[in-house]
Amino acid sequence: MASLRAHFYDIAVRLAVKARLSGQSDIAAIRRAFDRDTFRPPPGVAFTPGELGGVPGEWAEGEDGPERRPTLLYIHGGGFIACSARLYRPVTGRFARAGFRVFAPDYRLAPEQPFPAAVEDCTAAWAALSGRGPATIAGDSAGGNLALATMIEAQRLGLPRPAGAALFSPATDLIGRSPSLRTNARRDAMLRPEALARLVPTYLAGADPADPRASPIEADLSGLPPLLIHVGTREILRDDSLRLAEKARAAGVPVSLTVFPVVPHAWQLAESILPEAHRSLGEAATFLRATLGAAPEAEAAA
Repeated sequence: MASLRAHFYDIAVRLAVKARLSGQSDIAAIRRAFDRDTFRPPPGVAFTPGELGGVPGEWAEGEDGPERRPTLLYIHGGGFIACSARLYRPVTGRFARAGFRVFAPDYRLAPEQPFPAAVEDCTAAWAALSGRGPATIAGDSAGGNLALATMIEAQRLGLPRPAGAALFSPATDLIGRSPSLRTNARRDAMLRPEALARLVPTYLAGADPADPRASPIEADLSGLPPLLIHVGTREILRDDSLRLAEKARAAGVPVSLTVFPVVPHAWQLAESILPEAHRSLGEAATFLRATLGAAPEAEAAA
């Protein structure tokens, strides 16, 4: 059952985001709408500028706790055109509070740097991080797409695979074949199918949407690490997650799938106010620690 806060948050997002972006095609305006520090990061976390594999970004680490922490590459969402590591501090900070040392890359954005620039950046960051030892990967929305593409590229290049991956509402099919794009068009509090249809050519710049690095649902998923997938039942991207889970399981990949009621897209950013966000990030942290073979540790009190 969804919390009362989830219902109020769904309405707030619908009024503040979906209405404002209706019919919007100006990239600068879209960036202004999304690139806001709406939520504060959790306390007790240090954010430090850094670089991995030549890709800029920032580290998020708990100010207290064990010196040696498991590492996580977190890839932010934003439709391939917007957002940043800084904006995602509520998410990376929560993982840091759970005991991870998190690197969030500021990968190159379209349309200035279209596909496959973002895939190349995330793969370079993963190559550098995984070279230091076992690590995990996570991402949401476009970042979930890039996390999957990074794992696919890691296999192709012979890089170490992540111990596990957490994917929040990943965009897995840029061809646009998921039924929920139509059935949830009105129910989704943030995204409209026509808006996504405009973003895809901006990102791909003429590239084939069936390229597995663009639409990971097209890839051979065998050999991927255990996956945790969280998605909202009202999202237009819901079936991107359901189809991914089905195909991954058929390929022998362990999958933990949870479909949350009511919550809007990218609800994890509201971890400071939304019980479902706190639950989603907590379950993801526990899952990723388990894939690394580490005993889960209790998250520090908020």
